[in-house]
Amino acid sequence: MQVTTKKLSDTKVQLVLTADAEQLNTIKEETLRHLAHDVRLPGFRQGKAPLSLVEKNVNPATFQTEFLDRALNVLYVSALQEKKLRPVAQPEVKIQKFVPFESLEVEATVEVIGEIKLPDYKKIKLARKPAKVTAKDVTDVLDQLKTREAEKKDTDRASKDGDQTFIDFKGVDAKTKEAISGADGKDYPLLLGSNTFIPGFEENLVGMKAGEEKTFTLTFPKDYGVKALQSRKVEFTVTVTKVQEVVEPKLDDAFAAKVGPFKTIEDLKADVKKQLQTEKEYQGEREYTDELLTKITKEAKVSIPESLVEEQIERLTTDQKQNLVYRGMTWKEFLESQELTEEKYREQVRPDAELRVKAGLVLGEIADLEKIDVTPEELEIRIQLLKGQYPDEKMQEELQKPESRREIASRMVSEKTVQKLVGYATAK
Repeated sequence: MQVTTKKLSDTKVQLVLTADAEQLNTIKEETLRHLAHDVRLPGFRQGKAPLSLVEKNVNPATFQTEFLDRALNVLYVSALQEKKLRPVAQPEVKIQKFVPFESLEVEATVEVIGEIKLPDYKKIKLARKPAKVTAKDVTDVLDQLKTREAEKKDTDRASKDGDQTFIDFKGVDAKTKEAISGADGKDYPLLLGSNTFIPGFEENLVGMKAGEEKTFTLTFPKDYGVKALQSRKVEFTVTVTKVQEVVEPKLDDAFAAKVGPFKTIEDLKADVKKQLQTEKEYQGEREYTDELLTKITKEAKVSIPESLVEEQIERLTTDQKQNLVYRGMTWKEFLESQELTEEKYREQVRPDAELRVKAGLVLGEIADLEKIDVTPEELEIRIQLLKGQYPDEKMQEELQKPESRREIASRMVSEKTVQKLVGYATAK
């Protein structure tokens, strides 16, 4: 077979594949052997008739179609291996010349992973930031535990900081009086002094009793998360439906025994500190590896196929839509709140998508250079561990599927590669 290549762009290649007669004859015989199982000839067991007889008795159109399918696949795969190309999509194939079973010339245009130029990643250093747990960190957790275990009593008095209030509220534009999406709620529990709402909101509720209504105007912060509300003046009408006095327990040995298997308050504090240390170390490690991989990726030069970027944008969009469902917001409401169209949103996430795709390609290239792989034993151990975490029967079946095993193995290779890079980055 002869293969000629033409570079259409950094990520698109045109291949012209010309098969020789010997190669086509081999493919022809393989096709006939496959079709022989469906041909019944007197005096021969099914699938055992001579190929010359099978050829005379098989449907010509079926024979030619299957021959071409098989030939195109063989030629294309061989060409990819010979030219060391890594396709990211199905090729566009055109048959330029075909004399049945004698000569075949094919043109295939395919999007491929472009050249990857890695930096000297072995020399890239990155210091780790120590994971420290402060006294305030421990106090904050204890305060949360106190709030969770606090006794709440209904009261007829005016509310004050530290009280739990239940409110009905509605926000409208201060000028147009039009209702604002997401700026309303019913029987909403709000702890005064928690700073859950925008600045000024909770302060306006201090001094109100159950059954009282109040209208006030606030300006949303200029850096507020919802773009449409940034620096916007909103008129709120709030009705307090209930006021509860919050009586927090004392931080003593009895409290410690109530919230867990602890004999003293010091035991509880020690446990909180230990858990916070574990969490901070885990979070710190994730942030460190992300920063290291980003640093290496930004120094690398990669020609990224557009189709991979579009796939990643689609994944990011799908993830965002799922997150919105959990928050009780529709995709349309989200886009409106950010003053975006779907097209603008996709362009907004494009840089992140490109960086993620580039990081994956760079990590894969380093794994190849470092000859990092996963043994069958390592893969089996990981799958057994996952089965222990997910005892559901459907999940157990899912883990055994070939595609799931490949995905898990790929993830393990990435993990090993990252650890190799961490070793280089921290070596003295």
